[in-house]
Amino acid sequence: VDDDPAFAPLMKAVTIGVDANFLHWELAFPTVWKNWRSPTQRSGGFDAIIGNPPWDRLKMQEVEWFASRKPEIAKATRAADRNRMVRALKDSGDILSGQYERASEMAALASRMANHKDGQFPLLGKGDTNLYSLFVERAMQLVKPTGIVGLLIPSGIAGDLGASAFFRSVSTTGRLGVLFDYENKKIFFPDVHASFKFCAIVFGGEARKFEATQCGFFLRSTNDNDLAEQTFPLAPADFAAVNPNTGTAPVFRNVRDADLTTAIYARLPVLARKEFAKGSSGPDEGAAIGDLVGGPKQTSAANPWPVKYLRMFDMTNDSHLFRARAELEADGWYPVDYGIMKKGDAEVVPLYEGKMVQAFDHRAASVIVNEENLHRPAQPENATLEQHQNPSWLAEPQFFVPLEEVVGQVSDKWNLAFKAITAPTNMRTMIAGLLPQCGVGNSMGMILANNATKPLLYANLNAFVLDFVARQKVQGQNLNWFIVEQFPVIPPADYDRVFGKMTAREIVAREVLHLTYTAHDMAAFARDMGYEGDPFIWDDADRRQRRARLDALYFHLYGIGKDDAEYILSTFPIVRRHDEDEFKGRYVTRDLILAQMDALAAGDVDAVISLR
Repeated sequence: VDDDPAFAPLMKAVTIGVDANFLHWELAFPTVWKNWRSPTQRSGGFDAIIGNPPWDRLKMQEVEWFASRKPEIAKATRAADRNRMVRALKDSGDILSGQYERASEMAALASRMANHKDGQFPLLGKGDTNLYSLFVERAMQLVKPTGIVGLLIPSGIAGDLGASAFFRSVSTTGRLGVLFDYENKKIFFPDVHASFKFCAIVFGGEARKFEATQCGFFLRSTNDNDLAEQTFPLAPADFAAVNPNTGTAPVFRNVRDADLTTAIYARLPVLARKEFAKGSSGPDEGAAIGDLVGGPKQTSAANPWPVKYLRMFDMTNDSHLFRARAELEADGWYPVDYGIMKKGDAEVVPLYEGKMVQAFDHRAASVIVNEENLHRPAQPENATLEQHQNPSWLAEPQFFVPLEEVVGQVSDKWNLAFKAITAPTNMRTMIAGLLPQCGVGNSMGMILANNATKPLLYANLNAFVLDFVARQKVQGQNLNWFIVEQFPVIPPADYDRVFGKMTAREIVAREVLHLTYTAHDMAAFARDMGYEGDPFIWDDADRRQRRARLDALYFHLYGIGKDDAEYILSTFPIVRRHDEDEFKGRYVTRDLILAQMDALAAGDVDAVISLR
């Protein structure tokens, strides 16, 4: 048999089976089912399934694999450099090359099995699959109709787009009994990042129903008394109320959060409302991430803004396009205005990463590379006040990219982007920035819109009230487009509301211009806003007043009164702590916003609130 080519595929399958240690559940536990050989007559299953499945991605993780075997490969900051070093390893005949190829092959085979369109994981076997999700779907298949499943898994099962079909199938049908969502905070797993979130989920078989789901979020204790105080029931209909496109779980800390959030959704539309064919499992990854509003999957109901999502450069797959300043200078490139470098007629522009940007500040930090840090070699170095006050100073990027590669995707001279790496426990969860013409890495998502739309969306996305809602939706460290498109936003007509001598639209335009045009590289933005002057010199006191005025405006536009606004601002503890450290125990951000709410209600759009 070994020498017969006809049997080669069979022998390879046997070898893979031995290496992978496959388990056939029906053969291993034959008495659990009846007629298990027949899909139509099969019955039975386990009465209960309890477990803590592995939290590992199926995709080969090069950095982790080489970290202990060949650290110099793991330390390469660009995927293109790692690939070159791996090829050199193979050319040299190093035995490690064969081990790496075998590990890569097994990872690829596992992914292929999980992702197969006619495979055993139709709900959770999609895209860049995590092993835990396959265990969840397998448990769903193995439990008897009246049985129950209890698993300890990452919180993404309730909030990720790829898990939405599964989660909707249990949460909206009454099958979900418990969803206890925990913050790690180094309490439970010291070797796991403090902000990582995981959950204990309990759901029943097809015939087992619960009147309500007992929910708790941001939990830090397993004590029964603590859980009794920190958890609350949600009915099946509540899960879809604030995520109309996906049906994923909201993340309410308490009943007041739930009431405020659902009331906002009752008043306002989401950024991009979608419908899906009856009987479909819901949104697929590609459709939810790339569609133009008004496309085939959009509803006929009004979507307030014509926007499109763009993921410009992948920091791994597109790394062959990236060049560091030192490489460019050694090759004869030279700097010109606005952070651009040239060589003859060719131009490269900065590649922006999320770590470089904060709300209303596209010059928040430069990028410094520490090659000894395997997982996060590029770290931010915050801009100083002196640098901010210099309109010619620009943040230093890690890489530059060809201008033609940028223009090939979007030709606008300035654009709107948001930080895609975040957490509901950060100082702020939703952070948007207006950027000059530049490359944008995948740690930021871009929202393409017309020039009249971008400043309004920019201000809206950076408002505390929207950030409060964002925190009810983000489960992990990623702010994906399917989450953003379900944010409740102020529709265009509401900006015609008058406050004293100005409309809301005029107030937003004025404040966004002053807060954004602080450097020469945003001149194109200023000109499109109708301003021909020099950049506004950075003034912290003035910026606090303007940002407070914008937040006060959006509390009014969202229909939030002062009591609820004060409560919402109390849910940003890191903002409060920073204020109290700087202003001798006073929560200045809150006080300015509440005072500006009174000023706008009185028609005073130029009020400067005293901090005495």
